[in-house]
Amino acid sequence: MAVVDVTVNGRSYQVACDDGQEPHLLELARLIDSRIGELARDMGQVGDARLILMAGLLIADELTDAREEVRTLKEALDTARRAGAESAKESLETVARRIEKIAARLESA
Repeated sequence: MAVVDVTVNGRSYQVACDDGQEPHLLELARLIDSRIGELARDMGQVGDARLILMAGLLIADELTDAREEVRTLKEALDTARRAGAESAKESLETVARRIEKIAARLESA
């Protein structure tokens, strides 16, 4: 298990993570630090705990929106797939009928 030093709002924290996950953890910490920096500029230094809570809530809100968008897109994709499958089935049936008509004409010729 690796230990990574991350800095959030000017304070350093040691955080453990699985080996190989260090770059990802650092990127997440940068995301949180950036959000806290925005909040601190807008609201002033209202305390680490409050800034971290507010940043967490904003990120959680974005995550909730993203999950809803993914759910909506998955539903749209499923609908499009079903429509595509039905359209393909209808096309194949049309082609099959045409082939049968051609075969019948050839047999009677």
